[in-house]
Amino acid sequence: MIPLDQLSSSSKQKYKGRSKYGGNYESYDRKPTEDPLRGPRIPPQDLESEKALLGSLLLSSDAMFDIADVVNSQSFYAAKHQIIYEVIEDLVNRKEPVDILTVSAALRERKEFDQIGGASYLSDLLGLVGSASNVKYYAQIVRKKELLRKLIEATTHIGEIAYEETDSLESILEESEKSIYEITTKGGTSDRLIGFNELIDETWSRIEKMSEKEGGMRGTPSGFKDLDHKLSGFQPSDLIILAARPSVGKTSLALDFARNAAVKHGIPVAIFSLEMSKEQLVDRMLSAQSQVDSWKLRTAKLSLDEEFERLQQGMHELMRAPIFVDDKAANTILNMRSTLRRLNTDKPIGLIIVDYLQLMGTSKSYDNMVNQVTEISRSLKALAKEFNAPVIALSQLSRAVESRGGKPRLSDLRDSGSIEQDADVVMFIHREDKYGTEGTERKNIVEILIEKHRNGPTGMVELYFDDKKTSFVSVEKSEFGDFSMPNVSVNIQDF
Repeated sequence: MIPLDQLSSSSKQKYKGRSKYGGNYESYDRKPTEDPLRGPRIPPQDLESEKALLGSLLLSSDAMFDIADVVNSQSFYAAKHQIIYEVIEDLVNRKEPVDILTVSAALRERKEFDQIGGASYLSDLLGLVGSASNVKYYAQIVRKKELLRKLIEATTHIGEIAYEETDSLESILEESEKSIYEITTKGGTSDRLIGFNELIDETWSRIEKMSEKEGGMRGTPSGFKDLDHKLSGFQPSDLIILAARPSVGKTSLALDFARNAAVKHGIPVAIFSLEMSKEQLVDRMLSAQSQVDSWKLRTAKLSLDEEFERLQQGMHELMRAPIFVDDKAANTILNMRSTLRRLNTDKPIGLIIVDYLQLMGTSKSYDNMVNQVTEISRSLKALAKEFNAPVIALSQLSRAVESRGGKPRLSDLRDSGSIEQDADVVMFIHREDKYGTEGTERKNIVEILIEKHRNGPTGMVELYFDDKKTSFVSVEKSEFGDFSMPNVSVNIQDF
């Protein structure tokens, strides 16, 4: 970033290593900076609060522990105040007494005693306050002004790179959002140590809420009992990779997850479809929800009154469901993040689906697909953490599965990069009737292989894929382990 004081030749710093906002030692603040739009302006600052804060610390060094997670030396506007704070902080860290004498001695040792104004200035600081009781209040003011200066610096830098027009628009937008986001996320106080009593209370509250939920699930339910039993639903901030070769049902399964969460549980779901249009997605979801043959629906060849009734009921249920679709091709993380922030729902977003990972765009070009996918997977994990919602990213598998035979492995993730490392859960869809043993009797039986589960067990879940209705249903087994055909005429109230 370009510091504000570098925009004006009249505001060069006289002391190397000081804050970009510090200016010289002869004045409390620096000279006004040149705003390219409005001319000379003084950045936000409150020198009286800075002095009151330092005076409070001179009165009571213990006050440092009350404000250390709010400000640091760079939070001060005046360079001399930065120096004094650093000295006090150093004395506290060394468990030495803090008063005018010890601070003066430390400043002389640093050869900065005269620059800050000497003993008279320290005495003035001490005389400003009668006690250290308001130290937190002063610290909050100083912090607020610091954030405003950082915001000015960020927006000035954004303006500079926009005027230069040397970077791509996507790159400028991404850097702009990143700059502002860093300021907003650091706007509060730093993390604090949390007592175990608080953690136990939070844990008990979570357990109570889980017990009230269906099946005691902690996350967003998938709609499939065996899968939810292993995963306890899709967990907030988790990145879940759902990978398979083409035409085995990746999109259909992801849409089943979305329907179950939104229709049955009222959980807001965002779907970013980079391959299929929103109209195609609606057709698939409507076929699955109404249990009407997808081909009949697409061709409008509904012959039975019952099919019309089911279709109308399915449409009514989907219309009430909080499902949101973005079918922009080559979508980027920046666009997705912006779209999600603008999404106005009564509840926070509970599930994000990306179909599929290898089709996502990036703000800059990469030498190879592996590096590009690495950046995308890391960004998707960051997206999950930012919105505290599970992100299900669909992914292609390499052709090695077909040539080798057998079930897919983690090493089969196409252009994998760091997908395996970034993901909390990796699931594969395997169908023997597609890429397995020829002549298998397990037609349309699908194995969901949980190959990675960061916080739980791995394993396998079997589902039945109804290709006419592009949806999955659970498979029931007899006590001898043989398959009984699932009831594909599912009551649509179950979704």
